[in-house]
Parts: sequence; structure tokens; C-alpha cells
Amino acid sequence: MIQRRFGTFRGLVRLALAPVELATGRGAVRVGSPDAIRRLVFICHGNICRSAFADVAARRAGLAVTSFGLSTDSGKPAHGPAIDAAAALGHDLSAHRATMMSDYEPREGDLLLAMETRQLRRLAADPRLGHVPRSLLGLYTRPRVPHLHDPYSLSEAYMKMCLARIETAMPVLRAAFPNARAG
Repeated sequence: MIQRRFGTFRGLVRLALAPVELATGRGAVRVGSPDAIRRLVFICHGNICRSAFADVAARRAGLAVTSFGLSTDSGKPAHGPAIDAAAALGHDLSAHRATMMSDYEPREGDLLLAMETRQLRRLAADPRLGHVPRSLLGLYTRPRVPHLHDPYSLSEAYMKMCLARIETAMPVLRAAFPNARAG
């Protein structure tokens, strides 16, 4: 059950710790005015599973989005199992190509949406991105899951569960950030 729902025991522990980090301010969430948000920026480790899927799902939901990875090379394709799991949910990840953090160009009105609190802390500490509003994508999923553990190289069941959780955030994001609609 742990592998299917949380990826690994470490994923479960990080999920349990995330609310504590958020409550004590260590989570580094800083959103500001929802009306000022014009584009959602999804971030994960490699930009080949979680943030790649969020990017595609959000575009389909009519949101203005981009994504990048904290530790990747630009141009990398999405992870094969993520492509398969996305297809099972009706999304096509086959054209996605990763973007590395240094290739991301912040814009006024961006909201950085990371998958883990440690990613948020890294963004907050970055001189180029520390001023950009940021939050956790999992705070918008239903149910709320503040830690979306990396499904890379984990079970097919967890990959599907993770992407399905991410998909639940799309209507919530549309309602929360009405000025982040595409077009």
C-alpha cells in the first residue's frame, strides 16, 4: 500500500513532515495576491514526470503555463512510464521536452509551483528566483497532498496515482488564479 499511494516509505515520511514545515515557515510558500498571477510554472527535479504532466494537464485546462526541472538538461523527453500513465489519463506527453532551471525566464505574474518543500527552499534561496511567488502544487490537489513524491523509477501504480493527484489540481488552480488563463 505504501508503494502504491506514496511511492516509498521516504515519500510517506516526507508527506508527514511537509505540514510541519509549512506551519513553521520552513516550507518557503509565498503566494501574494492571486489576482496578480498570470502564469503557472510547474517545477520538479527532472521536468520529465510530475512537472511535465502538470504542464500538459494545465494547458488542456486552459491555463497559461510553463515548467522546468531543478536538475535536468533542456531537451530531454518525458520519462516513458510517465508518457504511458499520462496517456491512460487522456493526456499526450510525447512532445514534452524538459527545460533546465537556467533556461527558465521569469516573468512578472509567474507563480512557481513545486512538488516538494525542499524544492521550494531551493527556489527561495536562488538569487534570480527568490522574489518570485511560490507554492506547492499539492496544496491545490484534492485531497491536499503537500508532498508529491517523485515517481521516477517507482512502480507503475504509483506513477498513475501521482499523475492522477496532479490532475485534480487543475480545476482548483483555474478557480484560484483566474488571471492565469491562456489566451
